[in-house]
Amino acid sequence: MSPAGPFPLYYPGEARRAFGSDEATRRFARAAQLEPGCRVLVLGCGPVGAPVLLARDLGCSVVAADTEDALLAPVRERVRALSLGDRVETRRVELDRLGFPDGEFDAILIQGRVFYPLDTTLTTLRRLLATRGRIGMTFPARVGRYTAKPALEFWEKRLGTQLLLPRELLLELEAHGYEPESVESLTDLELDFLYRDVEQRLESAPAKEAEVMRQEIAVHREQNGKAGVSYAFLIGRRKEPGEKPPASRDRG
Repeated sequence: MSPAGPFPLYYPGEARRAFGSDEATRRFARAAQLEPGCRVLVLGCGPVGAPVLLARDLGCSVVAADTEDALLAPVRERVRALSLGDRVETRRVELDRLGFPDGEFDAILIQGRVFYPLDTTLTTLRRLLATRGRIGMTFPARVGRYTAKPALEFWEKRLGTQLLLPRELLLELEAHGYEPESVESLTDLELDFLYRDVEQRLESAPAKEAEVMRQEIAVHREQNGKAGVSYAFLIGRRKEPGEKPPASRDRG
């Protein structure tokens, strides 16, 4: 297989996102303890859902950021239609210089996109979080009891590093200055449904990026419906140096 391009991993902008449902956004908001007035960065807008829900239903102050104006345009239109301009700011950003002050956000949410290598994501975005702020982010993970060699080879070449289990992703959170809180991954059926939607949108995608995405889908389907690799969504709280670990839940 041909090597993939560099990060960010390509994903059609208009396709549905892993963990992009309203319910998934609300679960993250509960975990992040978001309240009216909390400042949230939604990085990678895609379909409009999360910025509008966080602003309209929860009263948050949201920055919806992406690398292309075309991806921000639907958000701007929806925000204008709902008169949410005082709560939602749209901003085009460069991934190598996001341009936000340290400690700016109570939460950062990345649904269904992978913009950076794992360690870069955790390091770059941690400084943007306020004390006790939460990150919720998507990243590929090994799942199940067995991962076929072709799938491992494809993903490790694509990511440029070892593919981790969900519990190992939580350990990476901890190693980069977060208190790991939860991780979930797409089921086989959810991943099948996601890939069907993506596949319908590749005809108009750039040829090189579309080819890599087709390879990803083919690797998945070769596993006969058993996803050895899926997308995980992990949540962690910014932890400060010297902070004591949380009390044991079993009082042991």
